[in-house]
Parts: sequence; C-alpha cells; structure tokens
Amino acid sequence: MALSYKARRRWSLVVLLIGLPLYIVLAVTVVGWFNRPPILVELGIYILLGVIWALPFKLVFKGVGKEDPDAAPLPEESRPE
Repeated sequence: MALSYKARRRWSLVVLLIGLPLYIVLAVTVVGWFNRPPILVELGIYILLGVIWALPFKLVFKGVGKEDPDAAPLPEESRPE
C-alpha cells in the first residue's frame, strides 16, 4: 500500500526529528566501543553510516518537497508568480 502525500510528509518529519538523532547517537556509541581507528577510516565509517540510514526511507522522502499532487489546482488569480 502506497502512502499518501500527507502521510509521507508526516513520516518524513518523524524520521528527521526523532529517528535521525537516535541513529546518530547509536552510530557514535557503536564507533566509540572500538579503539579509535585512523581518522580517514573513522570518516569513512561515518560517511557509510550516513548513507545507509536514508536507504530504507527513500520512498518516504520521495516527492515530499514538491506540491501535493492530490490538491486541487489554485485559481488563476491566486497563483504565485
């Protein structure tokens, strides 16, 4: 079942405001359990983790920044120029 535009907007907000900070804390904690690797290895780990978190949410974020496709079109006089 596909999510509606409004549901995708709400879920993307939840993911960004709650899920992402929790994921950041988790990633820093997990990397902190190991002895500190060289700075480039550590940077690579954080870059990889930064990409991996977004993959499951790809469909939630898709099209969120665009206008609602289900909304009625605006009348001609109220359209922004």
